[in-house]
Amino acid sequence: MVIKAVFFDLYETLITEWEEGKKKAAYSTESLGLDKNIFKIEWDLRKERRMNGTFPDHQSVLSDILRSQGIKPNLEAIDHVHEERLIVKTIPFQEMDPHVLGLLRTLRTKGLKLGLISNAAAEEVHAWEMCELADYFDEVVFSYEARVAKPQKEIYQMACEKLGVTPQESVFIGDGGSDELRGATEAGMTALQAIWFLPPMISDRITGYPKLKKPQDLLEHEDIKSYTIA
Repeated sequence: MVIKAVFFDLYETLITEWEEGKKKAAYSTESLGLDKNIFKIEWDLRKERRMNGTFPDHQSVLSDILRSQGIKPNLEAIDHVHEERLIVKTIPFQEMDPHVLGLLRTLRTKGLKLGLISNAAAEEVHAWEMCELADYFDEVVFSYEARVAKPQKEIYQMACEKLGVTPQESVFIGDGGSDELRGATEAGMTALQAIWFLPPMISDRITGYPKLKKPQDLLEHEDIKSYTIA
């Protein structure tokens, strides 16, 4: 089967929130009036619903967390935390890795279709349209819009349909979060793990999937290396 499309994950594959072992930016939720450890537990409990669009926006998640703890939502505090999160989530889009951009340019030159499949809530990708990456992609599927998230096979199938290819004609590249590589494989795609942004303690783990140590390694993959415009 000839590969016709390459799909990428977004965070920690095309962009990264980390630099020298620390988050590039952080924000505080203390103004909500809830212990930060309790907040994190409640935030994580809502991950699937945040990713699949069950919650319409970030503010509704915060309100739901507060109500679950018997706290009346303070709309001013919620808006403040929301604005802080927007700023933090914009930062990874401001500095593009030149090797990632070089890979995307080469794939486009080869005539391959490019797609994005990202588990993301709306506030996490509000800067997408303004970033340099957006110009390279033919189709983008964000989980909150699709109403389904990785590793559910439906999101991969949806992305393939948008690009007019079959899963068997597609390669999926991701760092491996959200069990996305298994999901891609079960959907029928060839899955490869991008480890160029991952710390050694994570990248050295055996996953069972071929690892790409740097973006250009993808160009040496047999299906990509041999591809030429029909």
